[in-house]
Amino acid sequence: MHRITINILSFLVVTVCSMAAAAQDGTTAYQFLDVPVSSHVYSMGGHNISIVDDDINLVEQNPALLGKEFDHQVGLNYMRYLGGTNFMGARYGQGVGEHGAFGVGIQYYGYGKMDATDASGAITGSFNASDMAFTLTYSHDISDRLRGGINLKYIHSSYETYSAGAIAADLGVNYYNPDNELSLSLVAKNLGGQVKKFNDKSEKVPWDIQVGFTKGLGTTPFRLSVTAYNLTKWKLPYYEPADKNNTSSELVMKDKFASNLFRHLVFGLEYSPSSSFYIAAGYNYKTRTDMSTYKRNFLSGISVGGGMKVKAFGFGVAFAQPHTGATTFMFNLTTSIGELMR
Repeated sequence: MHRITINILSFLVVTVCSMAAAAQDGTTAYQFLDVPVSSHVYSMGGHNISIVDDDINLVEQNPALLGKEFDHQVGLNYMRYLGGTNFMGARYGQGVGEHGAFGVGIQYYGYGKMDATDASGAITGSFNASDMAFTLTYSHDISDRLRGGINLKYIHSSYETYSAGAIAADLGVNYYNPDNELSLSLVAKNLGGQVKKFNDKSEKVPWDIQVGFTKGLGTTPFRLSVTAYNLTKWKLPYYEPADKNNTSSELVMKDKFASNLFRHLVFGLEYSPSSSFYIAAGYNYKTRTDMSTYKRNFLSGISVGGGMKVKAFGFGVAFAQPHTGATTFMFNLTTSIGELMR
């Protein structure tokens, strides 16, 4: 068992280092992959790879969170996102043997109808734009407290008459000690690249390395989570108006150590007096500072939500308002086919 653990961790480290060596600065496509499908995660800042809960939607963040405890569980998600876009998807999990689990998922990102124009700007009609991601997940219990997993994803984008495709993988490990409610995770996300290009133009997949920590606070019903992401690049400068009361004033770049540090961190706190109920809140400093040149408000970077389980069904909701013109809403539903048939 120890040898298996070393082999899996070595494979993860080698893969991550190889990707880091090949990485280059620049923008990436497929940014929709950064949008969570779990309302629990969205309520805690949008990034969390270490929450351990009875919700198969969490597996999208870290494949090592999948386990045989999700046997025959179905998860559905819906999100009303920015600009009137709608995201939705479904997932299913099943135990494999004594120590493994398998899952499948599909996610749809619809951006609605857009105007088609000619070179002069005259409207010639309309077209639809959408992205889809198909996922296969496998996880294995390395020991009673350590688990590894992999997400294999095929990504398809369709914008008007153009289309593109990519293949990517998430590699994750999770350590969970139920005695003191400690969960530690490491994930390498979106390792891969395009297999079909947009108009012969190569685009990068937004790969990332993330580290997560979740801990129960003593005998209280609270849990604290800290997630570090965007770890493939230390400097994440942003711009804000020199006069904060005038968003059209000259922009000043912010690139200090503390700013860069906190733009890598997401904080989440949840109140969970029982296994069937939680209320959560999160703070994402990067989201807040990204909105500094727009009409952000007090809620920018803050998200809230909650969830509960009633008999065989689990429900979750989350809200966030990145800036004054955009309120986002997410809804999750989970159920176990086995419990429904009892």
